[in-house]
Amino acid sequence: MTKYNDMEHPENSAEFAGLTVNSGVGPVSIINPYLKRGRFARRHMSADDYVEGILRGDSAILGQAVTLVESTNPDHQVVAQEVIEKCLPYSGKSVRIGISGVPGAGKSTSIDEFGIHVLKEYGGKLAVLAIDPSSERTKGSILGDKTRMEKLSVHPDSFIRPSPSAGSLGGVARKTRETIILCEAAGYDKIFVETVGVGQSETACHSMVDFFLLIQLAGTGDELQGIKRGIMEMADGIVINKCDGNNVEKCQLAATHFRNALHLFPATESGWMPKVLCYSGFYGIGIKEIWDMIYEYVAFAKGNGYFDYRRNEQAKYWMYETINEHLRNSFYQNSTIADMLKATERSVLNGEKTSFVAAKQLLDTYFALLH
Repeated sequence: MTKYNDMEHPENSAEFAGLTVNSGVGPVSIINPYLKRGRFARRHMSADDYVEGILRGDSAILGQAVTLVESTNPDHQVVAQEVIEKCLPYSGKSVRIGISGVPGAGKSTSIDEFGIHVLKEYGGKLAVLAIDPSSERTKGSILGDKTRMEKLSVHPDSFIRPSPSAGSLGGVARKTRETIILCEAAGYDKIFVETVGVGQSETACHSMVDFFLLIQLAGTGDELQGIKRGIMEMADGIVINKCDGNNVEKCQLAATHFRNALHLFPATESGWMPKVLCYSGFYGIGIKEIWDMIYEYVAFAKGNGYFDYRRNEQAKYWMYETINEHLRNSFYQNSTIADMLKATERSVLNGEKTSFVAAKQLLDTYFALLH
């Protein structure tokens, strides 16, 4: 019996990992000698291996490819971009639906019902991409959306992927768009994108979907808050959840308020008049009407050419967003700028420089370094 000889990096040695070499059968755990670890070791995959698995509809390889896309490792990003580029010709054949709403509106339960209904009535495959908010303090995420989608999580034609926002919503939104391409190449013809909440996340979601669905609740005062106007103007459809039991009358009244409010907004770019519907995600009531509305919108937008126009505008938007993100990263990762930042920050805090002068000095230094 021999041992790995790696004194410079003992953490990589078999002895450190609790392994021994068992004459030709690969590393064996000393805790469980019957477990041949080599059999389960993940082999190194090339970009072509990922693409082949994705086009084959292998959900495990698709999940690994999404992890690659989300990785911040530069080597992983090189492979990820190659995979995305090779999958691009096979994408674009899905209906992308953004789903948003205030916390507690029942988004995950509703998505479970929406998904099961569309798979049962229309067939095909469904991917759910849920962006989960990360803690500002610990940077951790619960990623619990999948546990609330009890029916979809065990359905053979569904793929659920929660992703942490990790404090960088723009970066996650870009990676979500790239994940959509991979899912479409894998044969998923319906894509749900669930956002973290209200505000900036809605704008990011709206820029990557065909239909934006806003879930509301009755009796919360949302129908009267002007602050929600920006979000309501983005919505292609508004649905009011929990329309059951003693809440039916409140939901119908709220629907009337929303319809009246929508008439006061400017006409939509597509020419579509957003509809307001009531439903119960818990009891599965009114789900068919929501899907009828979505497919009516898709037929309407494809009929007047707006569907393809919006996709092209979104592609252009994300090109510029990617440029902005790379420029930002290049600036902050520059070693000279990193050394200057703390000192410049102190000067601003001490009142020695204005914020604008300090920013211009940093930018001038950065641009001078590029020449």
